[in-house]
Amino acid sequence: MDRIPEHTVDEVNSPPPPLSFLKQQPYQVSNMHQRPQQQQQQYPQQAQQQQQQQQQQQMFSQQYSQQQQQQQSIYLSHPRPSQDPSRLSHPMKQPPLQGFPPNHPLANMAVPLSPSAHTLYQQQQSRLQYYHSRAPVYVQKPSFGLNDFELLDTLGTGTFGRVYLTKFKTTNKFYAMKVLKKSEVVRLKQVEHLISEKQILASVRFPFIVDLFCTFQDDVNLHMLLEYVVGGELFSHLRRAGRFTNDMTRDLKPENLLIDHQGHIKITDFGFAKTVVDRTWTLCGTPEYLAPEIIQSKGHGKAVDWWALGILIFEMLAGYPPFFDDNSFGIYEKILAGKVQFPAHFDPLAKDLLKRLLVGDRSKRLGNLKGGSEDVKRHKWFRGVDWLGLLEKNVRAPIIPPYHHPGDTSNFEKYPDTPDTDRNAPPGDDPYKALFVDFT
Repeated sequence: MDRIPEHTVDEVNSPPPPLSFLKQQPYQVSNMHQRPQQQQQQYPQQAQQQQQQQQQQQMFSQQYSQQQQQQQSIYLSHPRPSQDPSRLSHPMKQPPLQGFPPNHPLANMAVPLSPSAHTLYQQQQSRLQYYHSRAPVYVQKPSFGLNDFELLDTLGTGTFGRVYLTKFKTTNKFYAMKVLKKSEVVRLKQVEHLISEKQILASVRFPFIVDLFCTFQDDVNLHMLLEYVVGGELFSHLRRAGRFTNDMTRDLKPENLLIDHQGHIKITDFGFAKTVVDRTWTLCGTPEYLAPEIIQSKGHGKAVDWWALGILIFEMLAGYPPFFDDNSFGIYEKILAGKVQFPAHFDPLAKDLLKRLLVGDRSKRLGNLKGGSEDVKRHKWFRGVDWLGLLEKNVRAPIIPPYHHPGDTSNFEKYPDTPDTDRNAPPGDDPYKALFVDFT
């Protein structure tokens, strides 16, 4: 069956033409293109429809042309080597992407990022900026006394103090209060470290760092009111999982890593942390975690943190640090030798990551290279990690600590209680008050 021509589709359903039209049809068809005006006069309905179709085609053509021009302008807005005289000698070099710092590994890609990747990076940066710009938080007012709180169970002990679970009497909310004896802090020469910890915690608001709400003092003790992390110490949970043994003789400093009620890490105890502008030469920290440049007093910066991360990952996977000995000097010798013995059960990707982190030459250490922390995050061992979801705590943690109420201490070790005389210091002269002016 022959297809009906487009210009006669509407005529199929129209009433039959008069006989005079049939007589003139051959002549009109043969002279169709030569007599357009006469054709329009005889077929006014068909001519009007054709005119409408032509107008629609012109409109679609204009819209398509505008879209092509817009796409071309977007494409031309990214200069190519052949159009940029400053890069004619380097035809393969591409302009850095907008929105990335110059040293970011993604800023030197040859083609722009997909919208999803670029948006993800912007979301991460904006969220980090939000946490860095948060103001210090106080419970109600910046000045308190010990009488405003009810001291409950002991959460941990140290060389010159204790950490208590406390309840704020006004709101009945639970906090962790670190109580430090001034005379012991001075005797052990920890004044600088304690002030550093207070300053860092007061200036940082981050999901994985405990919040410091306020500090105050009496004539004998210093008090730091901290966020209470109900999940307890990370290494307590790892010991229950069978990775660590209970008869460990060395101090793992498990109080530095806590687990919140969702199973996410909370870092605490920044006594040996510093705000580093360039380098520092102080020898401090846990011996097993010291980087070679600290031991050699070469001056050190943030690269030591990436070394410490490697030590921590090794210890969490193996149950012991890569460098250990009966005394500190033996540990230092093994760190400087740099020989790491990996257990047989280690994942090959984990070994590769640790070999890149535990590099004696800090200029070649992963995390301290041009890409910074992005180099570590893009390592294959972290493949599949949703970094933005982790930052937002939308990723389910592998360990969810059990607890019955906000003041539950069942995830902490049990310590003997202290007499009330140790908790409430009698008024008297304070020879150390000038050393702790910031604790108000």
